[in-house]
Amino acid sequence: MSYEMNIRKVVPYTPGEQPAGKVIKLNTNECPYPPSPRVMEAIRATGEEELRKYPDPDCKALISAIASYYRLSEDQVFVGVGSDDVLSMCFLTYFAGDKPILFPDITYSFYDVWAEVYRIPYKRIPLKEDFSVDAEDYRVENGGIVLANPNAPTGIFTGLEDIERILSASPDSVVIVDEAYIDFGGESALTLLPRYENLVVTRTMSKSRALAGLRVGYAFGSPKLIKYLSDVRFSVNSYTMNSPALRAGVAAIEDHDYFCEIRDKVVATRDRAERELRELGFSFQKSSTNFIFAEHKECPAEEIFQKLKEKNIYVRYFRKPRIDNYLRISIGTEEEMDRLFEALREILSDR
Repeated sequence: MSYEMNIRKVVPYTPGEQPAGKVIKLNTNECPYPPSPRVMEAIRATGEEELRKYPDPDCKALISAIASYYRLSEDQVFVGVGSDDVLSMCFLTYFAGDKPILFPDITYSFYDVWAEVYRIPYKRIPLKEDFSVDAEDYRVENGGIVLANPNAPTGIFTGLEDIERILSASPDSVVIVDEAYIDFGGESALTLLPRYENLVVTRTMSKSRALAGLRVGYAFGSPKLIKYLSDVRFSVNSYTMNSPALRAGVAAIEDHDYFCEIRDKVVATRDRAERELRELGFSFQKSSTNFIFAEHKECPAEEIFQKLKEKNIYVRYFRKPRIDNYLRISIGTEEEMDRLFEALREILSDR
């Protein structure tokens, strides 16, 4: 049809499966524990009059709470519907030039999708053999840089000395550091904000604060970069975040003790899972996230993936170059991980 020549066509991002029924779900890096009790109280406190009206377009209460928690000024904070919305707005705002933006060849697979949607030229930079980032590869002419740190799906953290080398080499480009998993390991690039006006750091409450179902994301940057981001957001949608999510985000960020409790439980279970998986013959780099990216030398990843699925245990398998023999295993509760280890022992012993 002739009208199709005017239609924007892209290959969409493929999220992890959301299976119905009773399963062990270790495929989308969700928090295995419920949100803070304060979050549930905040949601229940949302009255019908509040739902009848549009939410606060400036998201003042949430921005104020986040700024206070991280000891920043409010004009350094941006919020959105999960970090996906925040990152999408970042791509649309900061990458409007003709030079290609740079990001790793193995990373969050939404980056190239946004680049395609917004017609942003891009170049994938290969990770090293051990899946680590080589900062020297990014010291080239570019229109912007995006780095997930810790990276997904590899789980590897890039040290701040390398992040700083990348920032200093590209003063005329915006460098986005996507810290969706930083609460589980590594040092935040927030400490670099005072020295680099071209730095933007993005975060989410989906992982360590158990709000994946409400979609609360945020970003930090210089007042100038945050203003540019807000201007674009208001040009797309003035009411991105709903009232219950705004209330829940404030409650989640203010309950620091609960955040520490569930984060520490996830980290402890992850450390135990690494020991168990090694005993089962898996190999992997040390994870700084709430998942483990592992391969088994004797049993193909796709076979393990399918056999686990038959046992109603879901992990993530990527049919992509360089990583098609790896499984990304989210950290669940102790009981869920016990079931996983038992299933893996059965699968591997039957070969």
